[in-house]
Amino acid sequence: MLRHSAAIRYTQWTIALIYAILVIAPAFMRLPGPSAHLWDNFTLFAQFIFWGIWWPFVLLSMVLFGRLWCGILCPEGALAEFASKHGRHRPIPRWLRWAGWPFVAFVLTTLYGQMVSVYQYPKAVLLVLGGSTLAALVVGFLYGREKRVWCKYLCPVNGVFGLLARLAPMHYKVDEEAWRRSYTQGEYGHRVIPINCAPLVPLRTMQGSAACHMCSRCSGHREAISLSWRSPSHEVVQLGKTTAHGWDTLLILYGLMGIAVGAFHWTASPWFITLKQALAGWLMEQDIWWPFATNAPWFVFTHYPDQNDVFSWLDGGLLVVYIVATSLVYGTALNVLLALAVRCLGSWRATRLHHLAQTLIPLAGCGVFLGLSALTVSLLKGEHISLGWVNEMRFALLAGVNVWSLWLSWRVVSGYATSRLRRSAAMVFIIAALGVADSAWWLLFWYW
Repeated sequence: MLRHSAAIRYTQWTIALIYAILVIAPAFMRLPGPSAHLWDNFTLFAQFIFWGIWWPFVLLSMVLFGRLWCGILCPEGALAEFASKHGRHRPIPRWLRWAGWPFVAFVLTTLYGQMVSVYQYPKAVLLVLGGSTLAALVVGFLYGREKRVWCKYLCPVNGVFGLLARLAPMHYKVDEEAWRRSYTQGEYGHRVIPINCAPLVPLRTMQGSAACHMCSRCSGHREAISLSWRSPSHEVVQLGKTTAHGWDTLLILYGLMGIAVGAFHWTASPWFITLKQALAGWLMEQDIWWPFATNAPWFVFTHYPDQNDVFSWLDGGLLVVYIVATSLVYGTALNVLLALAVRCLGSWRATRLHHLAQTLIPLAGCGVFLGLSALTVSLLKGEHISLGWVNEMRFALLAGVNVWSLWLSWRVVSGYATSRLRRSAAMVFIIAALGVADSAWWLLFWYW
């Protein structure tokens, strides 16, 4: 990768060009009719590439290779770094470095994407993804010097990618002894050449893969950094004791296993329909009619009359309430069960709760992958492609990640308690938490 850095840059710009075409071009085309197909309609093709292949498998790549996508292939990262190189080079302000941005950005982007139907309409894609890319360019132009400030602090999926990368079996390992030795002996017998770590990772103290973009620029630096294999459980079990924090827990429990679940649920949920009908009836009884108006512009709520797809203020408002309520119900239930598990281990410590929450990352990540791939399945079924094996595959994936999360939980619990009784009691609540999380996908794929 170091020897072929020029080829990597060409690849980055090629992907950025493809990304721009897929985001921009469909927004200026006529929406596909009922007889359109993936192979003869560019809008449907772009939709399938983005939401059916691109995003689900970017998530999968995080678990397999760490944040290689971020460092090598992501168009936003490359554009942000380019803008930073030629920008104002201002220092990064304190407000931008707030640790809660990954959670807040993920929640707001997910909610807004559902409000404007980002999975269905190209104008919404241009607004959400194009707006994100424009923001990345502006932030890069203003702050840092050849840095990816946007990626580090404000990217809506930065937190999600960081969580999934903790499961990757490869990482860049830092040899602290070799680093210290380089102060007197140099690098390969020569002067140490400074490197630019675009995602602002403190290389000497780097542990794990959560923040590393796997760009390879630091490989061999001071003869102390090398690409290495590791156990997929290492970062969660060993490093989670000191690296886990409250914002990660919120993102796992209320973000990936809450907001994301609500976003995937509401279109299929009969409860949403029942609630809307009940609320509509009550409003009519009270002679309140403004919530039924459909005058919201398309960039506030979905508004495509030609497609018979128009949200009233009631539809859009209830959508937001339903997703947030789903997040609160699932997130709080999981939080309570994990807290009870922590209490079974002995005295209460919040760090233990945050550590245990990390053991749910495999299940949380798999859930988002299954939710996004549901669009892949629906698009392929629309083309009359037989996918009778899909539910079996979903069950197998869920079973596998449940076992993975159970194994991680047992390893973490064993590090906090030596008593078999305490460990077993804690595992009962963790198994209950897994059951609560699984219920979301049982409802979506098998019950509804």
